[in-house]
Amino acid sequence: MKAELIRVANGAIDIKINSENVMHVLQWRRRFLFDEVLLDGKRQTISYGLAWGRETIFGLVFGRDEEGENGSKIILTIDPRHDWNSLDIDEYNRPRGVRLEDAANTLLVYGSLDPKELEKPTTFMEALKKSMGMQW
Repeated sequence: MKAELIRVANGAIDIKINSENVMHVLQWRRRFLFDEVLLDGKRQTISYGLAWGRETIFGLVFGRDEEGENGSKIILTIDPRHDWNSLDIDEYNRPRGVRLEDAANTLLVYGSLDPKELEKPTTFMEALKKSMGMQW
């Protein structure tokens, strides 16, 4: 299984997933009173609540048979906090991070959920670049 980030925008994340030569589109949408996860345009799960009380970890299964057995299980983790490093007018509410993984390995990592984000800078210049939001 392979995954590729297509779009991270204002309250929206789109991910392309290739599983056994079949392409799927996994989407996360932030609405006013709920968040929803869609797979190929069909709602898979929904999380109600105020902005700070919603679920941010979602479990999904690809390729289940009719009895609900087998299939590939994946976990979608979202860091929905505002990404203050990108203060574009139309993307002020862009999520900080996305992580998608299955049982065997990590398929996709972006932003604050990337383990590299937890590494401490080794030099002052790296610390300065990181604090300014520059690539380092």
